[in-house]
Amino acid sequence: MASAYKVAQTHDYRGLLCPLPVIKISKAIKTVQIGEIVEMLADDPGAPADMRAWARQTGHTLLDSQAEVGVFRFYIRREK
Repeated sequence: MASAYKVAQTHDYRGLLCPLPVIKISKAIKTVQIGEIVEMLADDPGAPADMRAWARQTGHTLLDSQAEVGVFRFYIRREK
C-alpha cells in the first residue's frame, strides 16, 4: 500500500521485540527535521500500544498506524 505521507525515512524494526522498536525510533526521530515524517515497520504484537504511549509521552504525532499481514506500519511526525 502506498503511503499518503511524504516520508523522510523508513525504519524497519521487524524481528525486534519490545522495547527495542521504541528505543530505536526514539533515536531515529532525532535524525529528521521538525515536521518531517518517519515511517516505522514492526511486527511485535505490542507495537501499536507501545507506539501510542510513546507518542503521548514524547509529544510527537502518531499520524497513522496500519496493520497489514505480518507487519504494522506507523507514520510519526517529529514535533520537537
